Amino acid sequence: MLRVNEIIVPLGTTENEIKKEAARQLGVSASAFTFFEIAREAIDSRKKNNIRMVYSVHVELDGDESSVAARFPQNKVNLCERYQYAMPENKRTSTLRPVVVGFGPAGMFAGLMLARAGLQPLILERGNDVDTRTADVHKFWTQRTLNTQSNVQFGEGGAGTFSDGKLTTGIKDSRVREVFEVLCQFGAPAEIAYSARPHIGTDKLGEVVKNIRKEVIRLGGEVRFGCRMTDIIVANHFIHGIRFADEAGREHDLETDCVVLCIGHSARDTVEMLYRRGLKMEKKPFSVGVRIEHPQEMINRSQYGNEWNNPLLGAADYKLSNHPLHGRGGYTFCMCPGGTVVCASSEEEMVVVNGMSEYARDGRNANSAILIGLEPEYFADEHPLAGMQFQREIERKAFLYGGKNYTAPAQTVGDFLKEKPSKNGGAVIPTCPTGVEWTDIRCVLPPVITDQLAVSILAFDRKLKGFAMNEAVLTAPESRSSSPVRIVRDECRQASVKGIFPCGEGAGYAGGIVSAAVDGIRCAEAVLADEYWD
Repeated sequence: MLRVNEIIVPLGTTENEIKKEAARQLGVSASAFTFFEIAREAIDSRKKNNIRMVYSVHVELDGDESSVAARFPQNKVNLCERYQYAMPENKRTSTLRPVVVGFGPAGMFAGLMLARAGLQPLILERGNDVDTRTADVHKFWTQRTLNTQSNVQFGEGGAGTFSDGKLTTGIKDSRVREVFEVLCQFGAPAEIAYSARPHIGTDKLGEVVKNIRKEVIRLGGEVRFGCRMTDIIVANHFIHGIRFADEAGREHDLETDCVVLCIGHSARDTVEMLYRRGLKMEKKPFSVGVRIEHPQEMINRSQYGNEWNNPLLGAADYKLSNHPLHGRGGYTFCMCPGGTVVCASSEEEMVVVNGMSEYARDGRNANSAILIGLEPEYFADEHPLAGMQFQREIERKAFLYGGKNYTAPAQTVGDFLKEKPSKNGGAVIPTCPTGVEWTDIRCVLPPVITDQLAVSILAFDRKLKGFAMNEAVLTAPESRSSSPVRIVRDECRQASVKGIFPCGEGAGYAGGIVSAAVDGIRCAEAVLADEYWD
């Protein structure tokens, strides 16, 4: 198979026209193709008066592909193989069912792979199924009644279910392709397989995760909602079972010799329990900041110029970073075109915000996190959970300055840069469903964060005109972009207690939906390998 890169065509070019252009560039007839697929689609908006589409395609020829490829630079045309994920051999000899704790991206993919291998995994999820969970979340947003077990962070699909469903990733792993193929198989839009900025949208993601759950069950697995792991049973540094509480609060002991920990980045009580039980942990870098909201039209105009309202382009996004030579860097994260800022609390009397978009991305505002990185050395306390406590302190302050009712503290960019509290907003209407309280976010976030936020906002304005507009809204805090803790694992992906496989974002080995899903596959493969290191 050949991969042909840098096929540049006008907006609105059809797939058949792309196919003909690929054939023209190769110097063959399109009828010579025995296979054709779009491998990647991206927008080139560097010239605002001439926005183009850029494609890479996979083709198979009725002829000698090697001789065709030899006529071109390798970065233009190269030989490649069709991707096919190969399930590793199941070497597991235990008759006990593996247990997967958590049904976010890592847990879904670990559970699915174990079920496909015939191991009939038992999956425990502390939150509710996605439909009940959606009702729980909307009750919180409308009535301020927080369900600490089923919310934006906990429940079927994980935290990503109430997000943009963004599938961009920086990891280089062939399993990424398997993640996209599985998502498409269970209902995700087909274009995620080739889009340069793939996303599913929170409105479509729920159906996808339900379909994956049904497949796990069809293959002999079991998914229990409302079940929170409360303890682990350990002897001689090996896992022998777990204890979990069901929806009614009743505790049950379950014998197992294999636990895949996919607990997510917000299961702080579970992390504390595992630390008490002797699992080796360490601090890791993480980031804290705010959500910023602009009019989506302004972002479109800045990114697309005269084509700003072209329906072929959709809502524009951005990705910005600022890395001063002798300062702490800032960057945008999880940008949600046409989306909303949401209150994403999971603990009582704490406020945290996140961003969310539906598939259409047709809301009036664009929002993104602006994050400032914090190294483990920043915390004077050497305790492995010091970063987690730092997060909690910020979230408690946010609850206080938001009015003690899950309203989020907010400030206009103009007031923030002038270092004065906001008393009201302006043209940019905040979208947070629990509302905002105008204040000074410097009362919520420490100077190590706010000082660099100010520098970064001005730096981003030089790259994206209008970013520092006075009436843009900052909502705080964005404090759960990743886990501040890493549960240490060995070459076999096992924790210091053997038979436990720390997995995904909560364990400190992923940073988004795709990387968490890939880690779920890796850990399932480790279970199948059935290797234990002393």
